[in-house]
Amino acid sequence: MVLSTLTEGAARGLDSLGSTVSSRFFEPTLRLGVTGLARAGKTVFITSLVANLLNRGRMLQLDAARMGRIDSAYLQPQPDDTVPRFAYEDHLAALTGPQPSWPASTRAVSELRLSLTLRPAGLLSGFQGPRRLHLDIVDYPGEWLLDLALLDKSYAQWSAEVLDRLPAREVAADFLQALTTVEATAPHDEPQAQALAAEFTRYLNAARRAGFYDCSPGRFLLPGDLEGSPVLTFGPLPPQETAPRRSLWREMERRYEAYKSKVVQPFFRDHFTRIDRQVVLVDVLSAIHAGPQAVEDLRLAMGDVLAAFRPGRNGFLTSLLRGKRVEKILFAATKADHLHHLQHPQMTAIIEALTSDARDRAQFAGAETAALALASLRATTEEMRPHNGAELACVRGRLLETGKQAAFYPGALPTDPAQLLSPARQGARHWLDGDYQAMQFAPAPLSLKPGDGPPHIRLDRAAEFLIGDAL
Repeated sequence: MVLSTLTEGAARGLDSLGSTVSSRFFEPTLRLGVTGLARAGKTVFITSLVANLLNRGRMLQLDAARMGRIDSAYLQPQPDDTVPRFAYEDHLAALTGPQPSWPASTRAVSELRLSLTLRPAGLLSGFQGPRRLHLDIVDYPGEWLLDLALLDKSYAQWSAEVLDRLPAREVAADFLQALTTVEATAPHDEPQAQALAAEFTRYLNAARRAGFYDCSPGRFLLPGDLEGSPVLTFGPLPPQETAPRRSLWREMERRYEAYKSKVVQPFFRDHFTRIDRQVVLVDVLSAIHAGPQAVEDLRLAMGDVLAAFRPGRNGFLTSLLRGKRVEKILFAATKADHLHHLQHPQMTAIIEALTSDARDRAQFAGAETAALALASLRATTEEMRPHNGAELACVRGRLLETGKQAAFYPGALPTDPAQLLSPARQGARHWLDGDYQAMQFAPAPLSLKPGDGPPHIRLDRAAEFLIGDAL
């Protein structure tokens, strides 16, 4: 064990040294991690970001693009031969085709390399030639990021936390009923374990559809080639300190620990620890539409997400990162095009408030954080419509379900985020002072001018924060 730890530490040190030497004397590489919780739009974000870096006519808030310092941008083979390539061309075709559609959601890790040739800037620019920056974009499901919180919890702790919140959720009724038929201290029975795990998985999927975010373990939702394996065949049981060996409770505990060591730790070791910049996408509007419980659940999930970026509290992560830290973290509220721009300041204030408590508690070791509202691909137009003697700030777009054009007013977001967060923290089941609606729009047909990427809202500002200094 000691020799293995020393070997892994030496390997990480050499990798870090190699990256430093390569960055300083050859061609620097910046690894951008892109993740988000359910329905946040990770695939669309990456596709639009790359398309707008290749054709920079709409990137006026990206200083290097506006000042003409980017000579060229082009895709190259990714450096990691064992990681699937992000299917950029397929996703772009889906968004920009004659009948545009949203691409499929992220289901595993993928990667894409975009290389940029940059003109030198500054007093010595006349004595320097162009330089090249490789931007490696790493796409991974947000559910896997939430799994990091499990590393700090025993099976008993995790079970107690999960079971404590289930009674208030209607979607948990079937799983809670299944628990009443189980004797945790009885000898382990594999068909019973499989049935319980299957019911727990159905609950997690139902909870995600209902707008809840604490849907971990994440691989239960995205099992891949682990589907049906013992490492995904467990569920929470009431704590049993005196459960005997070979009991159902002890076997569930063993599988939970195996999930942490064989699924969670390798992901963070192989992918997460190599990220330089990170964007976390959040579908705030859907949470508000789902109600106070979903908003509070989202706030707590943001705390778990931020835990991933303050590894000092976790011995495993401290040894894993060996001084490596994410330099910048952007929290972006997506689907800003579902609101008139007059409400965008409120949307930004809400995403800032959702992360403020966790950011205040976190120790980022110098990491810079920011929050904004954006739309990776603008699917709507804005209009004002008269209603009861007043003007409503609406958006118009093509409805996802019917394909028909419709104008939509989602309700007025409060100027003070506490009007949402306070009742959410207090356990309210419904909003008292507002009726917030949500609508699903399909992407609009596009007719792009030469040199223009897809239309967006503040994607250029997000790029400036994340990579502007490297350009």
